[in-house]
Amino acid sequence: MSLPLPVTPNSSALPLDPRTYARGLSCVHCGLCLPACPTYTQTLNEADSPRGRIQLMLGLADGIIEPSESAKHHLDLCLDCRACETACPSGVVYHELIEETRAKLLKNANPTFTDRVMRWMFFNIFVYPTRLKLVLLPARLMQKIGLYQLLRKIGVFKILPAQMRKMEQMLPSTGSLWARKLPAKTDPDLRAHPQTPVSEGTPEDPDPSPSSSKKLTVAFFPGCIGSVMFEDVNRKAVELLSLCGTTVLAPPTNVCCGAIHHHGGAHKRAEDFARQNIDAYLSKDGPIPDYITTTIAGCGAMLKDYEFLLRDDPDYRDRAKLFASKVRDISQVLLELGLPKPTHAINQRVTYHDACHLAHAQRVTAEPRKLLAQIPGLEIVALPESEICCGAAGTYNLEHPKMATDLAERKLRNIESTGAAICVTGNVGCAMHIQSEAEAHGKQVRVVHPVELLHKALCSR
Repeated sequence: MSLPLPVTPNSSALPLDPRTYARGLSCVHCGLCLPACPTYTQTLNEADSPRGRIQLMLGLADGIIEPSESAKHHLDLCLDCRACETACPSGVVYHELIEETRAKLLKNANPTFTDRVMRWMFFNIFVYPTRLKLVLLPARLMQKIGLYQLLRKIGVFKILPAQMRKMEQMLPSTGSLWARKLPAKTDPDLRAHPQTPVSEGTPEDPDPSPSSSKKLTVAFFPGCIGSVMFEDVNRKAVELLSLCGTTVLAPPTNVCCGAIHHHGGAHKRAEDFARQNIDAYLSKDGPIPDYITTTIAGCGAMLKDYEFLLRDDPDYRDRAKLFASKVRDISQVLLELGLPKPTHAINQRVTYHDACHLAHAQRVTAEPRKLLAQIPGLEIVALPESEICCGAAGTYNLEHPKMATDLAERKLRNIESTGAAICVTGNVGCAMHIQSEAEAHGKQVRVVHPVELLHKALCSR
C-alpha cells in the first residue's frame, strides 16, 4: 500500500475563513443564478456568473488557481448586487465570499495611479460629509452662477480619465451649497393621527406587536453621501416619521455605515465605523430606539450586516445583534406606523426600480409599492427587469464605468418602455446613476425617492 505524496502548499493561495469557504461549498452549480446576474447576462461568460466566480474563489483559496489579472478581472467585474442570493435555491450567501476574496486580492494588487486616487477619495472624502461638502463647494458655486453647465457644454470634463469623468457626470445638477445636519431630535407632529401602539421587541423577536401604548422612538441614519447629495430627502423622511407620531433621533455622533470600506476590502476600518455607530445609536446611557431607519438601501443593508461584521468581537457581538435587529428601511417603518391619509393627488405615471440592496440584501420589495399605491392619482406601471442592477452598486460605477453605463442604458430602455416620466427608487446611488445617464443621453426621465412623492402627497411641496 503506497502512502499519499505530500502536497506542497501553494504560496499564492488565498485561504478563506472556514465559515466563508463553506458558503462556496453549498453551491450545487444548478445555474438558476445565471439569468439573475447582470454581468453574466451582458457578457454570457461563465466566469462572469455567480457559480463561475464561486469556482474561481474556491480555486484561489485552495491554491489551484493563480491570482492572475484575468481571475481578478472576473471577480472585480461582480457588482455584489446579491441578486444571485435571491435566486439561489441552496441559500448560498455569495456576498461573504466575494467580499473576503477581494480583500485578500487587494493585498497583492498593483493599482494604477488613477485607481489609487479614486480609492483615496472613496476612503478619505466620500465617507466624511464635511470633507465632501468642502470638495463640492466650488462646483456648487459654479452651478449657482451657471458656469458649471457651460463647462459641461463645451466638453471641458471630457479630458478627465474615464473613472473621474463618470464621477463628474454623477454630480446632481442642483443642490444646496452647504447641506445642513438633521436636528438631533424631532418631536411628533401634533397634527399626526394617533399611532398604532406597538411593543418594544427583543433581539430574539425584533418585530413589534400591538400590545402596549408605548410612544415610539425612531433613530434616523442619514448616511455620508446621502446626507450631502440628498439632504432634502432625509429631511422629508424625518417629517414623515414625525407625522406618524414618533420622536425621531439623529445622533450627531453617527458616522459612515462602513459599506464603502467593507466592499473595498478595508474590513478593519468598516468594523471601526460599525462600533462607532453602535455606540451612537445604542448608547449605554440613552434611550434605546424602537427602530433604526434610513432612506438609503445600501446603508440599510450594511447596518443589518453589523451582526456578521462583529460576530467575533466579544465586546460588541451582542450589541451588534441588537442593533441589526432594529434596522428597517424607511418604507417598512412608514408602512408599519401608518401615515396619515394623503390629501393631495399626484396625477403622474411612475415606474419603480428595485434597488439591489433593498430587494436582494434586505428582501424589501412590497412595502415601497404599497406606500406609493396610497397616493391618489398616481399610476404605477411595472418595470421590466425591475430587479436587475442599474450598474450603480456603490462605487462600482466609478471603478467600472463601461459595464455600469451598459447596465444603466439597459435600465433606461426598460424605463422608456413603460411610458413613465418618473422612475422611483429607494437608493441614492441608483438615483444618481440613472439620473446622470438619462441626462447624458438626453432622456426626459426624473428619478425620485418614494419619500419625495409621499411628502408631496401629504404636504403638497
